[in-house]
Amino acid sequence: MSGLDVTLDVVAGALLVGGCLLALVAALGVLRLPDLLTRMHAATKPQVLGLVLVLAGLAVRLREPGALGVLALAVLFQFATAPVATHMVARAGFRAGLLRRPDLLVTDELSDELDSAEEPRGAP
Repeated sequence: MSGLDVTLDVVAGALLVGGCLLALVAALGVLRLPDLLTRMHAATKPQVLGLVLVLAGLAVRLREPGALGVLALAVLFQFATAPVATHMVARAGFRAGLLRRPDLLVTDELSDELDSAEEPRGAP
């Protein structure tokens, strides 16, 4: 085993541990934070970065072109779906009135739209 292999294994281990710690922080944030919007922030930001770090550590450890392509696709799909899912959950929570303090919002573009809409308030 060469010195480069050992170095790459140490880097892979550090990336894996860092990603796992970020996933742990995300889980603790979901459990401990008080309302929907802050829980969603904790569930998406560190979770996405944690997954990217775990997949990067796996890519450094595997060092195979086929595996790198699959891991890159997983990262791409995570980046594409996490913001959309979070947006839809936030919108449904806002419509259902699950915000702890709506006056804390800096910009509220949804209230005027919901007031003029004919559909009933509440979660879809």
